[in-house]
Amino acid sequence: MVTTHNLGFPRIGAKRELKFGLERYWKGESSRDELKALGAQLRARHWADQEGLDFVPAGDFSFYDQVLDMSFTLGNLPQRVQGFHGDKLDNYFRVARGRSAHGADDHAACCGGVAAGEMTKWFDTNYHYIVPEFTVDTQFNLDTSRLSGQLREARELGVKAKPVIVGPLTYLWLGKARDGGDKLADKLALLPRIMPVYRALLDYFRVMDVEWVQIDEPILVTELHPAWRAAFATAYEGFEVRGVKLLLATYFGALQENLDLACSLPVDGLHIDAINAREEIALAARKLPAQRVLSVGAVNGRNIWKTDLNAALDWLEPLAKQLGDRLWIAPSCSLLHVPVDLSSEAKLDAQMRSWLAFALQKLDEVKVLATALNEGRDKVATELAANAADIQARRQSSRVNNAAVKAAIARIDATLGNRRNAYALRAAKQAAHLKLPAYPTTTIGSFPQTAEIRHARSEFKRGALGKTGYRDAMRAEIERSVREQEQLGLDVLVHGEAERNDMVEYFGEQLDGYAFSEFGWVQSYGSRCVKPPILFGDISRPKAMTVEWIAYAQSLTNKPMKGMLTGPVTMLNWSFVRDDQPRSVSCYQLALAIREEVLDLETAGVRVIQIDEAALREGLPLRRAQWAEYLRWAIESFRIAANGVEDETQIHTHMCYSEFNDTIASIAGMDADVITIETSRSDMELLDAFENFSYPNEIGPGVYDIHSPNIPSEAHIVQLMQKAAERIPAQRLWVNPDCGLKTRQWAEVIPALTNMVAAARTLRERAN
Repeated sequence: MVTTHNLGFPRIGAKRELKFGLERYWKGESSRDELKALGAQLRARHWADQEGLDFVPAGDFSFYDQVLDMSFTLGNLPQRVQGFHGDKLDNYFRVARGRSAHGADDHAACCGGVAAGEMTKWFDTNYHYIVPEFTVDTQFNLDTSRLSGQLREARELGVKAKPVIVGPLTYLWLGKARDGGDKLADKLALLPRIMPVYRALLDYFRVMDVEWVQIDEPILVTELHPAWRAAFATAYEGFEVRGVKLLLATYFGALQENLDLACSLPVDGLHIDAINAREEIALAARKLPAQRVLSVGAVNGRNIWKTDLNAALDWLEPLAKQLGDRLWIAPSCSLLHVPVDLSSEAKLDAQMRSWLAFALQKLDEVKVLATALNEGRDKVATELAANAADIQARRQSSRVNNAAVKAAIARIDATLGNRRNAYALRAAKQAAHLKLPAYPTTTIGSFPQTAEIRHARSEFKRGALGKTGYRDAMRAEIERSVREQEQLGLDVLVHGEAERNDMVEYFGEQLDGYAFSEFGWVQSYGSRCVKPPILFGDISRPKAMTVEWIAYAQSLTNKPMKGMLTGPVTMLNWSFVRDDQPRSVSCYQLALAIREEVLDLETAGVRVIQIDEAALREGLPLRRAQWAEYLRWAIESFRIAANGVEDETQIHTHMCYSEFNDTIASIAGMDADVITIETSRSDMELLDAFENFSYPNEIGPGVYDIHSPNIPSEAHIVQLMQKAAERIPAQRLWVNPDCGLKTRQWAEVIPALTNMVAAARTLRERAN
């Protein structure tokens, strides 16, 4: 009989209950016990949602991030929070976001806030994890409290739980050295210290009567240095004597040269992502030693399209005959990356719903596949017939295919991506036109989404507020943002994006080829949730999307006003993208649509236009051998979108939480006049990429960590900019936050930006 299981479940709740519970606690509006009770309620509900599977995950629930959870389980806390002796949960939040709840921080040794842990993208997803920190003195000490609590809850509910942990090699690979220089250049030096803790954790699972443990090692789908490959053999040999069974889980890509290694490790089962590594399934079935389980990720855990169940069964049935009880079926990866439940989407039309599957529906697909394999297709004939009809309807739909858009893509040539003149000539014209001081100050685009903004948007959506009333409400918020910026003394202003719900969804709502869910939320980090739009068809722009709002904002001030757009690559990477054509084709379609908007803004007199590409690096394939092709069409798409303007128009772009060292030449190839990047959490470490590469244009290294409530001081900002000036000529530096300010409160933003503007003035004085 085929076994069914799941690698992980969305933790936020179908109605984002975890988000709202966390934010209430951080504001001091609810107690720690209430937050913990909410966590227990969500876990119980999610286990019930997974009923019918043979194994369900435990330990996949997190109050912030699963990698940070693993750091606490391993006792790897940054030195700056080790002196706190209160509740562990509050210390956990200090590492995650710089501080915990108001009440908890009032009496803590670090009540003024601490530096939050660095945050970066989880492989090639839009989920962010808190980077583990290592020093030459790092020691590990097991703390089972989080896992023991969840396992006890599962046992009381009669749940057959499979604990999920991050494996030792992936954990070390994800971390960063915080001191010690070359002594920690090879993080593998910590392997002998960390392995006893992992062995003790497996011993603990044995005591808790756990049968299977899922140990995630996704770095096996990357190009590993020989030393790391050898370390896998060494580490997993240390697990040979144990009282629990290990399922080694890989996902997000193909194993390729690591397939033999993964199959040879002394574990009891291997999970392979069949969505990305379909061709490796048969090889693994032959290579795995007898009696070992092969878990197949046959349902896409990262996208929301229905699985073609009949096509999947065509290749699964021979595999089931070959492996028998050794075959397990699951989604390709944790369902953390998809929304919870499609059945809540009453506003999506019936045809669109028939094409989609969210987390609960994906688990139903797993069960249908298993029933067909165990009892024959006839047992689920009705389900298979309905699935086949839905798959065929989507392929043939006129909503998906637009001949005019396809013709426009065919007409693309290299000239579309070229500016009229090189940067040096453009820069002189822009300086004469904009007349900005040294160290010009700006923000990344958004200002706080106040309760008034959210209320007006909600009333407008439900029809209680008319179009004129909504426009007036948004104009009032735009004027407030403009006046606040003028009072602060910022040099290049933004309109604040009051009218925008999300930087991708806002544009997608105005483009043909997109659809939108009502409750399709997924976690980005902590309490931050996003609702990716559904890119289902050919993309076109029926009308201008931002010109009215930006032009109004510019009419309120004599200072330059930035037009704010989301770039084509980020629109692509932060959407649920159609799977029936290459992603590059969809990206070119988006580029042509954004290009039209850029040119309309310029025609309206907007001479500074920011085209955010926050997700450019996120889309990099996990294997370097595939980078060149991705970067070719991604950079070309940005250039098509941006480079039709006159020399006097200054093009900005923004990237956040990205490592630049390996892609700096491609980023320079975007030929944006100004790039702004996140550097505050890394203490300007990300600017190391510019030491050996002469970046030709202007750059704004973020000096205000907007993901933390902590307010940076003027002295701290000056210090950060001085570090930046060691790598980038001062005359090409901008001063700005590291990201948009929509998630912050005005009470935090005003003092932070006041200090930022003061720091810029200090820098100008010192330069004279």
